[in-house]
Amino acid sequence: MYDLTGFQRDLLFVLSGMGAPSGNEIMRELERSQDRNILHGRLYSNLDTLVERGLVEKGKLDGRTNSYTITNRGLNVVEARYEWQRGYLHSATPSVGD
Repeated sequence: MYDLTGFQRDLLFVLSGMGAPSGNEIMRELERSQDRNILHGRLYSNLDTLVERGLVEKGKLDGRTNSYTITNRGLNVVEARYEWQRGYLHSATPSVGD
């Protein structure tokens, strides 16, 4: 979890909420949710890294289009990151009267 870039973690979070999307579907969702443009090269090189690390599986939708699915290991990384962040969020919540 700690050796992933922020963009790679974003990819895992987005994939955890999608079925088996194509790269273009992932890109559209990231662009929509983050209100920014995503470069194809950046997207696919990071997806390939996640595949190499066993966090994402790459399949085929048709002869030209790949699908991407988060693995159980990838879900564990997302859950661990979420719990880590939540721990800081709770400690940063002001007490009543602060």
